[in-house]
Amino acid sequence: MRKTILIIKREYMTRVRKKTFIIGTLLFPILYLLLIFGTGYIAEKSRQQLKIAVLDSSGFFTSQKINLQNQADQSSIMDLVKTTAGKSYDYDASGYDAMLIIPAMKWDTAAPNNLVLKANKSYGAAVESAVQTKVNRIWDEVKNENLGIDAGKREILALNRIQVKAVNENDEKMDAGLSSGIGMACGFLIYFIILIYGSQVMMGVMEEKTNRIAEIIVSSVKPFQMMLGKIIGIGLVALTQFLLWIAFVFVIYNVTANLTGSGGGGAANQIVGSIQTIFTSVNLPLTLFCFAFYFLGGFFFYASIYGAIGSAINEDVREAQSLSFPVTMLVIISIVLMTTAVNDPTGPIAVWGSIIPLSSPIVMMARIPYGVPGTVPVWQLALSMGLLIAGFIFTTWFAAKIYRTGILMYGKKTSWKEMLRWAFRRN
Repeated sequence: MRKTILIIKREYMTRVRKKTFIIGTLLFPILYLLLIFGTGYIAEKSRQQLKIAVLDSSGFFTSQKINLQNQADQSSIMDLVKTTAGKSYDYDASGYDAMLIIPAMKWDTAAPNNLVLKANKSYGAAVESAVQTKVNRIWDEVKNENLGIDAGKREILALNRIQVKAVNENDEKMDAGLSSGIGMACGFLIYFIILIYGSQVMMGVMEEKTNRIAEIIVSSVKPFQMMLGKIIGIGLVALTQFLLWIAFVFVIYNVTANLTGSGGGGAANQIVGSIQTIFTSVNLPLTLFCFAFYFLGGFFFYASIYGAIGSAINEDVREAQSLSFPVTMLVIISIVLMTTAVNDPTGPIAVWGSIIPLSSPIVMMARIPYGVPGTVPVWQLALSMGLLIAGFIFTTWFAAKIYRTGILMYGKKTSWKEMLRWAFRRN
């Protein structure tokens, strides 16, 4: 145990002192600031108000109706223009960015599915959607007028539709929409941690093998102790960086709140308000505990496999990619299962995906925000945790068996078949 602790300490201290760790840790809050303030500022400054000429052959799109819509939405300004019969209108020479062509049509018949918005360049789907919204509002006004529907009746027709909200009688605070968002966010975080830091374990083992350091270490430390110490050490590095990122985010918010009195402006205030709403809808202590468990458990499980791959290969990056591809696919499949679990947290795919250790770190975190024990029975959660712990112990043992043989083998390409033979052969 003492040797394992020494290896954990060595891995942890070596990595947290690296420039890459320090830069990566400091880079996140900078990116967070840019996300909160920079995107809003850039979007505001780069906003372009388009001038659109409207060539109407129907007679329904009057200047009065168009001006009312311009006042409601100023992202684009539409002007009614006229042209001589038989002649085309040069919208570009007249100072317009685009031209909307409306054909002749009757109010009581089906309107054309696609009106033509001509432009000399592409402005994107947002412009197309905004113009479409304006045109449909005017068309609704035209139909209302011809049907004799007065303003009072229009207000009644414009009232919100009936909405149905599912309520969990065991947990009335639970909101399905917010729970799905939390589940997706937690699942993707674990997904990225597994891929990023799992590959670090593989690269670390490869580096030690290349430098012949591992030969010296293996002579005094058991392979299981070596692999366990390396995995836990790097896992603690990942946890440290993640906790520092969370601390930085809260510090940044509090500082901006004191400076502006509004939580760092509208965008920051809105985001933090959304986060506060989310946290009030779930069992926060349980969710955080489960996230920490599956965060570390998922990493430990897959990191041991990545470590086994690193010990079996040499400096060939292509060989590393080839051997690690099946493992990466398992993690990607977990994401696919997670999307199914978010939509149906009690379905068989969600249940079995959250129990099997290969996918449970990601899939179970998609289910937990829906409620425990309401949606996730306690026995399923306990079984999932127990199997993940057992799976981590098994994969570490598996990796250690491969490590013992692979770390001393040079100049030979290795396959998964051969690695399995190393793991299960009798000594």
